[in-house]
Amino acid sequence: MLNTYARDVVTRIMSPLARWLLAHGVTPDAVTCVGTVGVMAAALILYPLGYLFAGTMVITVFVLADLLDGTMARLPQWRERSGSHAAARQWGSFLDSSLDRLADGAIFGGIALWYFTTGQAPATGAAAVACLFLGSVVSYVRAKAESLGYDANVGIAERAERLVVALTVVGLDGLGLPPVIVLVALTALAAASAVTIVQRGLRVRQQVREAL
Repeated sequence: MLNTYARDVVTRIMSPLARWLLAHGVTPDAVTCVGTVGVMAAALILYPLGYLFAGTMVITVFVLADLLDGTMARLPQWRERSGSHAAARQWGSFLDSSLDRLADGAIFGGIALWYFTTGQAPATGAAAVACLFLGSVVSYVRAKAESLGYDANVGIAERAERLVVALTVVGLDGLGLPPVIVLVALTALAAASAVTIVQRGLRVRQQVREAL
């Protein structure tokens, strides 16, 4: 849901920086790669060491790169440079989606590592693992549906919602948020991801029936 409603706002905010980067020879793919490496490094180093708030701030900065690369790819400057070839757009989409999965895995993996070890909250760690597993299935269901020619872009817990909830509660935990709130939030997020899987499955099933 946030992916849909926030795109126009994000594009307006990011466009000046996106134009500047394109003017200086930076490509959307480069921004995607730098953002992913930054997210993974912060999540897998800072979170397990207990720097929850600092880690969240660093991750948030690099997550913005995921919004920036999309803005860059939609600008006329980039379209003129890359041409109108569908293959170029498809490669960018493939790279972005693939690296998103790595970034998400690092974020929830780093969260789980902290709570399973020094954080001494195995239930919260298990909730983080559930978020990681179910979030991956959410993404896979959509990708598989689209590969078959169906639309599955529905659900109450898409990637944007999952990241906002997880980063917010973990960052606040670093500032003293009661641990039980983190557990409840991540458990609710895992449940919402499961609901999203069902929603997407039903959406595809409906389209298949209509096509028969």
